[in-house]
Amino acid sequence: MITIANPIYDSVFKYLMEDERITKTILSALLKREVVKVEMRKHEYSNGSRDKISMFRIDFGAQVMQDDGSTKLILIELQKTWLETETLRFRQYLGAQYADPDNIMKDDNPEGYGIPMVTVYLLGHRVGNIEEPVLYVHHKSFDYDGREVTKGMPDPFVDSLVHDSIIVQIPLLRGTVNNRLEEVLSVFDQSHKDRHNRQVLNFNDAAFVGDREMQLILHRLLAAASDSKLRQDMNVEDEYFSAIENRDTAIMQRDQRIEEQDAQIAEQDAQIAEQGAQIAEQDAQIAQQGVQIAQQDAQIAQQGAQIAQQGAQIAQQGAQIAQQGAQLAEKNEQLAERTNNSQKRTQSSPRRT
Repeated sequence: MITIANPIYDSVFKYLMEDERITKTILSALLKREVVKVEMRKHEYSNGSRDKISMFRIDFGAQVMQDDGSTKLILIELQKTWLETETLRFRQYLGAQYADPDNIMKDDNPEGYGIPMVTVYLLGHRVGNIEEPVLYVHHKSFDYDGREVTKGMPDPFVDSLVHDSIIVQIPLLRGTVNNRLEEVLSVFDQSHKDRHNRQVLNFNDAAFVGDREMQLILHRLLAAASDSKLRQDMNVEDEYFSAIENRDTAIMQRDQRIEEQDAQIAEQDAQIAEQGAQIAEQDAQIAQQGVQIAQQDAQIAQQGAQIAQQGAQIAQQGAQIAQQGAQLAEKNEQLAERTNNSQKRTQSSPRRT
């Protein structure tokens, strides 16, 4: 059992990748092809912003062995982060590499094609629900009907515009070693982390006896663990990320409070909305009752009008009856007068003997 420096730290990772033999070993395992020659390019981006994430980037130009025995130059963009980050930052960096004129092949390249690119992401966090520790993302070309186009492929024009990716989820390594890549990546396995000091890993090197490439990696990490400057650099990273974690914790707690307040406000709004619905329902019932009362008032008014009309008719009939009674009385009076006159005449006439 040996104690090696934890390569998840930017300073240790850079120290590890500065050794060309180790870089060729790691890249060969990732590409599953022999890397004959590798050169670190002039651009190196190491934690430039120091804001929300740790993102260490190195560009390599690699001569990779092909199936026919020839070599092919490819550009390898290796990015390492141990905190969750936004994909936009990766895309911005890739955009800069596509636009860099230094990434255009200059020898025997009249068309000005770009160097084929492979992006490698060593992530200290998981990606969604993907369970595979290493994910290979390859581009393919298809016709309109969805059939894969193989004739004329690969093509330098197409390879200039698209790229393959290799995504390593370090939390999923978990001590499993089934192939050469997992052997090489085992030095990143955080399950070996020391319980009291996360800057070092307790590693069993017995399985790699006789493996010169793995022994070289382990010896370099062993040397890094005893390097005072690297230990100081790791301390600085720990201090920085401790501050980041404290800030993120405060932000998380603040966001949680805001979320709880928003939930309370939403609940109050729901209650107010429910009360408003009840009031609206009551108003509708009152309005309906008002309509019913208005209808009843209209019916009563109509009935009153009918009664008044009937009363007028009765009054008119009474007047007609009174008039007829007066006429009848007048006739009776005339008849009585005639009868009286007739009797008087009869009484005044002389009796015959």
